[in-house]
Amino acid sequence: MARRVVSVALAERSYEVVVAPGLEGLGEAVAHATGARRVALVTDDVVAPLWAVQAEASLAEAGIASTRLTLPAGEEHKHLQTWATLVDGLLASGVDRRTPVVALGGGVVGDLAGFAAASALRGLPMVQVPTTLLAMVDSSVGGKTGFNHARGKNLVGAFHQPRLVWAALETLATLPARERGAGLGEVVKTALIADAALLARLEVLAPALAAGEPDALGEVVARCVAIKAEVVAEDEREGGRRAILNAGHTAGHALEAALGYGTLLHGEAVALGLIAELSWARDEGLLEEADLPERVTRLVGALGLPVVAPAADASALGAALEVDKKSYGNRLTLPITVAAGRTRLVSLARARLPELVASWTA
Repeated sequence: MARRVVSVALAERSYEVVVAPGLEGLGEAVAHATGARRVALVTDDVVAPLWAVQAEASLAEAGIASTRLTLPAGEEHKHLQTWATLVDGLLASGVDRRTPVVALGGGVVGDLAGFAAASALRGLPMVQVPTTLLAMVDSSVGGKTGFNHARGKNLVGAFHQPRLVWAALETLATLPARERGAGLGEVVKTALIADAALLARLEVLAPALAAGEPDALGEVVARCVAIKAEVVAEDEREGGRRAILNAGHTAGHALEAALGYGTLLHGEAVALGLIAELSWARDEGLLEEADLPERVTRLVGALGLPVVAPAADASALGAALEVDKKSYGNRLTLPITVAAGRTRLVSLARARLPELVASWTA
C-alpha cells in the first residue's frame, strides 16, 4: 500500500498526517517535521514490547536518539497521577523546549503524552504515532489532549497540535478484535456526520473491516483523517462546526463515567451513544431520515460492536451530563445527525436533562 498524506491546514501550526504501511520512514519524517536530534518516546506496557524497538530503530536511522518512558496501559490510568509521573519522567530525562514528545500508542497514551507536552516547560513539540484504529481516525488528529477527572471524561486538558501524525497500519495487526471494533465506532461517527457516501461504503465493507483486512482499513483511515482535517482546519478550538465531531459523545461519555472507566471501550461507548442520541432525536421530530437509528444500529452490529448498552444508574448519567464540556450556562449543545452526512447542533435546556437520561435508560 502506498503512503497517503493528508494536510491539516492551520497556518503556522499546519502539519501532515501520514497513513503509511508501517514504521519505516518515521524517523526521517520526525527529523523533517521537528529538526530534532533527540526525543522522548512515550508508550505503554502493552505497545512497548510490540512496536517500541521498531520505532526507536527508525528514529536512530535518522540520527535521532530517544529516551523511552512507559506508562501503564488502559483508560483507568488516564488520570492526574499518570500525567504527573510522566512529567516527572520528562524532566528527569533532561528535555528542553526543543525536545519532541513522540506518543507511540492508542488514545490514552496520545492524550496523556500530548498534555504532558503542552504543559512541561510550558510547551514541547509533539508527534503522534497512533497504534490503534480509534487513535488513527480520531484522537491523534486535531490537538485535543488531557485526562479524565472523577466527575467526567477529559475534563482536564489543552489544545496542543502535533508537528506530525504517523499512522502505521501494520500496528493494527496486533490490535485485539475488540479494540479494532472500538475504532470502527469512531469511523461510523465520522461517516455519519459528514459523508453519506462513506457511510454507504462502510455498509459494503463491514465484513472486511470487522475481519481487519488491511486494504479496507487503509481506505477508511485515510478518508476519516481527511474529514477530520477539514473540520479542524475550519474550527480549531471547537467554537463552531468542530462540535459535530462530538456526535455520540454526549451519551457515550456519560455512559463511560456512569459505568466506570474501562467497562466500555471509548469507541463502543460512542457507537452506543450514536444510537441513543439518534433515537432521542427521532422522538423529538428532528430527523429527516426516520430510519437512521435502525440503519446505524445494523451497521454497528455488523462491525461487531455492542448495540445495547449495559444498565447504568440514571443519577450517575445525569451527574456526568451536568459537567459535560459542551454545556454553556443553562444549556447543553448536542450534535445531531438529521440525515446521513448532515449534522446540526441542537441546544437543549438543562431542565430537560432528566428527560434525556430517561430516554436513554428506557
